[in-house]
Amino acid sequence: MRKQEIAKKVFISVMAVVLFAVFTAISFAGEPTGNGRKGKYTYRKVYKACMERGEVQSERPIVNPSDKTMEQWKKVFETKDFADFKCSEEWGKLTPEDLEDIYTYLYSGAADSPTPATCK
Repeated sequence: MRKQEIAKKVFISVMAVVLFAVFTAISFAGEPTGNGRKGKYTYRKVYKACMERGEVQSERPIVNPSDKTMEQWKKVFETKDFADFKCSEEWGKLTPEDLEDIYTYLYSGAADSPTPATCK
């Protein structure tokens, strides 16, 4: 009888750990994994190059992170619809890593994020 009780406790403990791991993985699913600081720098660099080329009037980005919600940013980067940003030539030159970094920056500063951000 004692072995059954120990086996039952071990089984319950293992199941608790597995459920915790699953719920933790689910909570982080879908969030960007890039470097937000690098994304902010790259995002500004895109607009500086675009201004120098003459497509926009300011090196300051025309779209702020807080202009969209996290879900809207997710959709923009899933569909790769960067038309709102203008500067298509510069956006076309970005690597997948650059795009992930920019996505992380914009997502983390979204209107419904804990710390909405604007480009200053």
